[in-house]
Amino acid sequence: MFYTNTCSVSRIPKPPAESGQSHPLEMEKEALPQQARETLRDRRRCRLCRRRPLRPAQGSRQKSSCSAMRSGLLLVVVALFLPASASGLSSAGVAALQVGLRAHGLYKGAIDGIRGPLTTTAVKTLQRRAQIAVDGLPGPETRHALGRFGRHPFGSRPLRRGTQGWDVAALQFKLAWHGFPSGVFDGDFGPRTKRALRRFQVWAGLHADGIAGPATLDALAAQPAAPTLPLSWPVQIPTLGNRFGPRGDKFHSGVDFIAPSATPVYAARAGKVVFAGWADGGYGFLVVVSHGRGERTWYAHLSRIDVRRGVLVDKGVRIGLVGATGDATGPHLHFEVRIRGAVIDPLRALPAVGA
Repeated sequence: MFYTNTCSVSRIPKPPAESGQSHPLEMEKEALPQQARETLRDRRRCRLCRRRPLRPAQGSRQKSSCSAMRSGLLLVVVALFLPASASGLSSAGVAALQVGLRAHGLYKGAIDGIRGPLTTTAVKTLQRRAQIAVDGLPGPETRHALGRFGRHPFGSRPLRRGTQGWDVAALQFKLAWHGFPSGVFDGDFGPRTKRALRRFQVWAGLHADGIAGPATLDALAAQPAAPTLPLSWPVQIPTLGNRFGPRGDKFHSGVDFIAPSATPVYAARAGKVVFAGWADGGYGFLVVVSHGRGERTWYAHLSRIDVRRGVLVDKGVRIGLVGATGDATGPHLHFEVRIRGAVIDPLRALPAVGA
């Protein structure tokens, strides 16, 4: 389990860092301007050094693994693997409302942009306190009752560091669904929101000034990144834990597969290992594999790493073992998919049940 701003949990002591490796998030930032050349560069290196990628074991073990994989997939509940709703893009206003209600101590649910019973009840409570019409709708009077959290409709002004309000909360929500979470949804434009915004601007081909003006807001109105390369399951019998999307007042940037400690973890697609080691920020032991076209897969909380940086791997090669290193409350694999630095829902790239 990994959030962009994790709570304190017991963690395994940090081992010495491997020399010469930057944090993978820094690698993503540095790689953004040159991702378009990644596939060609990797192919050239492969021809020059003539290294063969690691391949999965052959024979009976591989056959039994495939059989176990197919059997395991059939056991997974179909509903769990439906794509995450893209409604996050059109419900940023509801998310901003939830941020304001939470700040007033009236809402305890997730900042998910869905106006459900908890949100409606919180709005009515606010309306009673403010002695205005109790209809459960966030009209002008209700937003006024939210104070600074209800001011400034989204798009009414440029947003920069130091601004606060309804529109900042909506911006944070939109950035998260576009693959650039900024930590807690709080309606405050701080340094983390600025960093996330600049990364999105680079991703979108805009001037990365950290100011959300008209061009940036237009880019946020477009659909987020979508996977172009199919992936295979990174564990043989996938049992889904936390999904991709809002969790509490934060955003979960991947999916969690619950599995016993020391369960093998496999490369979801052929590629090149660009990071293998300890990563701060809650990931623990982490492997990052680049698949070309700016697409990368992340495998976090591992108890052991079985590959090294620079190695070429085929799909199905074991890259490590499930663990609970970093910020994890129990053994599981935290799995992320990133396209040119933007996190996307991994379930959109994984095969359907029974495929």
